[in-house]
Amino acid sequence: MKTIAVIGGGITGLTTMYYLNKQLKEENIEARLVLVERNSYLGGKMHSAYEKGYIMETGADSMVARHPAVLTLVRDLNFEDQLVYNETGISYIHTNNELHAIPPGSTFGIPMSVDSLMASTLISEEGKKRVLQDEEIPNPGFTKESSIGEFLEYFLGEEIVRKQIAPVLSGVYSGNLYELSLNSTLPYLVDYKNEYGSIMKGFEANRAKFESSSNKKFVSFKRGLSQLIIHLEEALPEVEIYKNRETKNIKKTNSGYEVAFSNGETLQADVVVLALPNQVVQTLLDDAELDQYLGKFTNASAITIYLGFDLPDSVLPADGTGCIVSHNSDLVCDASTWTSRKWKHTSSDGKLLVRLFYKSSNPKYKEIVQMTEDELIKVALQDVKLSINVEDVPVVANVTKWINQMPRYDLAHNEALQNVLSQVECKYPNLLLAGCSYFGVGIGACIDNGKTTAKKIMTSLKAE
Repeated sequence: MKTIAVIGGGITGLTTMYYLNKQLKEENIEARLVLVERNSYLGGKMHSAYEKGYIMETGADSMVARHPAVLTLVRDLNFEDQLVYNETGISYIHTNNELHAIPPGSTFGIPMSVDSLMASTLISEEGKKRVLQDEEIPNPGFTKESSIGEFLEYFLGEEIVRKQIAPVLSGVYSGNLYELSLNSTLPYLVDYKNEYGSIMKGFEANRAKFESSSNKKFVSFKRGLSQLIIHLEEALPEVEIYKNRETKNIKKTNSGYEVAFSNGETLQADVVVLALPNQVVQTLLDDAELDQYLGKFTNASAITIYLGFDLPDSVLPADGTGCIVSHNSDLVCDASTWTSRKWKHTSSDGKLLVRLFYKSSNPKYKEIVQMTEDELIKVALQDVKLSINVEDVPVVANVTKWINQMPRYDLAHNEALQNVLSQVECKYPNLLLAGCSYFGVGIGACIDNGKTTAKKIMTSLKAE
């Protein structure tokens, strides 16, 4: 009987094990399944904290509803009755110390129609005229491997990119737009330009797809994202799950792999899945030849701060769900989600809950990252005062630091990935890499990657 070990109990590792276990049963194949996690809980960046009636997500705050892997997994688990969808409302950009609504009918700040463009209060009339010139500009050779910042500025102009698009996209993808590829962000923009002659016309031709998902874009669960993790764990009674167990190294043997743990124990495995951050993979394999490629992957950092107040949620701007901060603002944070407004389930009594984000791309990050939690909370309180005019003392404060743990999909990512996969396949048979360091950020991408990894293992087992 084969032993299959998944190292890393985040959403990728869990879904790999869930779908693998499911397929083994369907094919009537016996195997020993082992899941190992360093932390005391499963879920990785999907983890909910509970305090004084508030639900606070210390990592990701939701899942993209339209990603097919998300709702498929929820349905497979018979967990649909626990779903909650985001409240719709207005997102703002904070610039010149004022809140400006991101125009309706835009996606990631990119106008999908002339009406959306003209509704913007962020761009000058000259800037709007420049956007409309897109249909007159042929594509000189931009591809999906090109920089999305250079692509958008070339066709839409510098003003709208700097004032309206960059604050949104940089916030979502944790990086400089000029260092991120279209392929790792919005690859369909190239198709729209090539097929329809302009980006806006491409959006208009595909209006139905975006309108169908324009309101309820995100999903969570009544008791937070950890509820899904707990349910996944309960769905795996046949799997040996070890928490609080740190993996120290992995050695290739004649028969497979020896996995060594910090408690001195070892595990002999025929198949190993490393559903781990790239830097941890480097440490475990300790392969100088492979490191020249693994070293090309880069990470960003983020600090998130929740503040809960003994105030009604109604103190927020009407219909507002949060703001993104432009470069010409006195706010220190990069963005703020008005969580109790966007996610009603996170505040049991309708009291105000705000989440603020401080990213490594922030000009003040080097100063911020050195601060104590109390100092960080003071900065966050000042940002809340300046943005929504709230000066009360919070009843709840939660600080989470993700230092060098946010994968950046820069222009070198795809080439590095292909080199790594080629090397691993050659040198480490039956060892698979998985997770957001390599195969896409976002919970949907991780679930999809877990499902694909399970299929690869099954194909290998059946071949043998």
